[in-house]
Amino acid sequence: MVQVPPRSAPIAGASDGRNLDLLMNVSLVVTAELGRTKMPVRDILKLAVGSVIELDRLASGPVDVLVNDKLVARGEVVSVDENFGVRVQEIIDKPNA
Repeated sequence: MVQVPPRSAPIAGASDGRNLDLLMNVSLVVTAELGRTKMPVRDILKLAVGSVIELDRLASGPVDVLVNDKLVARGEVVSVDENFGVRVQEIIDKPNA
């Protein structure tokens, strides 16, 4: 579950709300990324249950929230019932191109 605080400023071009209503049911892919690493194929083929993959971030570091592969926010991992979630702590004003 991703919790996003309400925006303080209106979205550009949404003055009458009718144009924005057309987009409200469009589905987007939302990803919470803990980190990344590069591995040679020989190491990937050796992966088994219990293998550990070291990522490029600290365990206590922020999680990136991407929408359709574009960074839009950063947050922290939280527990929601028996699932994981991300509490948004920062909205990225200018997502990467």
